Amino acid sequence: MKKSCWLIIAIFTLLLAACNGGSNQPTPTTAVSPTLSQPGINTTQAPDVKEAVRTYLDAWENEDYTLMYGMLTSISQDAISAEQFEEIYREVAGEVALSELDTQILSALTQTRTAQASYQVNMRSALVGDIQRDTIMNLSLEDGEWRIQWDEGLILPDLSSGNSLRMDYLIPSRANIYDKDGQALVAQADATALGLFPDQIDPDQENTLLSELYRLTGIYPDTIAAMYEDFPPGADWYLPLMAVSADAVSQREGVLSGLSGLVMRPFRSRYYFDGGIAPHVVGYVSAIPAEEVEEYRRLGYRQDERVGQAGLEKWGEESLSGVRGGALYVVDPDGLTVTKLAETSPEASQAIYTTLDKDLQLGVQGAIAGFRGAAVVMELDTGRVLAMASSPGFDPNLFEPSNLNSGYALGDLFDPNETPLLNRASQGQYPLGSVFKIITMAAALESGLYTPDTVYNCGHTFTELPGVTLYDWTYEKELPASGELTLIEGLMRSCNPYFYHIGNDLYEQGIPNAIPDMARGFGLGAATGIEQVAEEDGQVPDQHSPLDATNQATGQGALQVTPMQVANIIAAIGNGGTLYRPQVVESIQPPDGDASYTFSPEVIGTLPITEDTLRAIQEAMVSVVENRRGTAHRVFSNFPIEVAGKTGTAQDPPRDSHAWFAGYTFANREDKPDVAVVVILENSGEGSEVAAPIVKGILQQYFTYKRDVFPWEVLPGVWKTPTPEVTETPSP
Repeated sequence: MKKSCWLIIAIFTLLLAACNGGSNQPTPTTAVSPTLSQPGINTTQAPDVKEAVRTYLDAWENEDYTLMYGMLTSISQDAISAEQFEEIYREVAGEVALSELDTQILSALTQTRTAQASYQVNMRSALVGDIQRDTIMNLSLEDGEWRIQWDEGLILPDLSSGNSLRMDYLIPSRANIYDKDGQALVAQADATALGLFPDQIDPDQENTLLSELYRLTGIYPDTIAAMYEDFPPGADWYLPLMAVSADAVSQREGVLSGLSGLVMRPFRSRYYFDGGIAPHVVGYVSAIPAEEVEEYRRLGYRQDERVGQAGLEKWGEESLSGVRGGALYVVDPDGLTVTKLAETSPEASQAIYTTLDKDLQLGVQGAIAGFRGAAVVMELDTGRVLAMASSPGFDPNLFEPSNLNSGYALGDLFDPNETPLLNRASQGQYPLGSVFKIITMAAALESGLYTPDTVYNCGHTFTELPGVTLYDWTYEKELPASGELTLIEGLMRSCNPYFYHIGNDLYEQGIPNAIPDMARGFGLGAATGIEQVAEEDGQVPDQHSPLDATNQATGQGALQVTPMQVANIIAAIGNGGTLYRPQVVESIQPPDGDASYTFSPEVIGTLPITEDTLRAIQEAMVSVVENRRGTAHRVFSNFPIEVAGKTGTAQDPPRDSHAWFAGYTFANREDKPDVAVVVILENSGEGSEVAAPIVKGILQQYFTYKRDVFPWEVLPGVWKTPTPEVTETPSP
């Protein structure tokens, strides 16, 4: 029975082998693969842990905190919110003054469901240099992906156990800004805010009070009295005046302390002398805006510091603020120092010496006070800006919170109707009016269709455009028409019909863009390149119709220029055709050692005209002033300095016209370089009646250090009427 069973088994085995094709290979056994649902058993190959670590570290370097947070384990995410997570990293970056972050994976060890990676962190601080640490990252496998077990030690191992970072800042004093002769325009100093409670003024002391305030502020007594004459009696109204140096107050303290109604509040800050000398050029400092705090902290600034916000204060921030130093500490939860990570010493700040002439600048500011407008004075042969004024101006001291007057007057600086913070000299954009005829004359001569002696009969009207009648300025003034004029005389008389004719003629001759192309060649329609103050490009549109051409030929239409651009053009005409980059910085100097920057004239182009054309323009501009029929002759009659110029009256309907005068001197004096001067007064009338007298006054200030009283003043800076008196001076 047993033999039969073994026989049957043997036969069955042979049959099975036959069914397998006679192969001697063993039959494969199918293993049951474990699954992830079976704890401790891995069914698939785990992802590369180094790849996960690299992704996390790259996200850190790119400050992609959302991606980083998404890679944390669920337990870590339960322990800290995404907002808290990001805030910790940003706070560390700010405290370190992080400028650059580099990370490098050193090693990685993988187990079944856990992993550990070692990596190196190198934080580059703007304050204390490199901070390098090695640290360990623990990871867990969740849903087939490596997740980070997070704690603060992943940033720096020193931050474990609730430790944090603290930077002690070592900040050099902010450097001063000076004029070209070393007179301070702004410095760290003690100052005193002056103001009045008008209702408390003793009538018996009023004259003495106003005289003392005039001595301190330079504001005329009548002007101060006019400020408070409409204050209601019995009201506790405060009139802020200005901040003055503490030294000036101390010299008169015995008298001032006994004057009723006078408020004197001392403060210490970055003090802007004389209520702001060239404030639109110098700029101001103020608190770091909330939206920029993180950016400045990363540069090494303490978040409560004050930084340059405009002009040279902003442009020269790096020089004026110096190189900060610091000491970075690790502190425990109780605020006790654990260790010092790094330390560096500060480096002294560097002072800025400007090209500005302090006395001239103050004179120019006073000359246009009471108007809206701008004035620029620039050397012909270098590009140095000696004065740049914009009116209304502003007192940069008002940005100092400890200045009592700040709380009363700071809001006025943001008045959209007055826009005192706008630098009209470089950012104001205006039609140029008849000053643009210089460019139209250049285009006419360069076209070959005109010569300096080409004659045109200048009547009261221009009727060459069908259905359109345009008028000369003599028509509105009820003066005789100018009659036959050469092209040079046409500019001298500022004959509108002559230049309407040129614009229309060039258009009809098939060169419609001769004038706009010439304007661009002179530098209009593009920034001058003065880097230290903000500026606008203006615009020079192409001509698309005869009416466009006639309008643009007299500086109207959509044409827009800045006074800075015009000053650059006038300087180039006066110096023989070279366009220089305007500059307002003479040098940047540390307390010791050589200057890190020294002014050098920089040529940016030449006028696109021949010498013959340039000479004709110069001759015409001289005749504007010297010829008895010239539109500025009456203003400059018997003026001892040789001047060439051009009046301009730019229409701005429905408001009054803008008044322009642009000119240059050719006195060739060794003690005073020749200058270009440009003045624009918004909606103030005729260029010859308002702007030309101001240019004359500015030149008097420049050459003789004093000026005449303007027709609308009773004293320099004190008007007798709200608007300038109108004269019968011929004007465009």
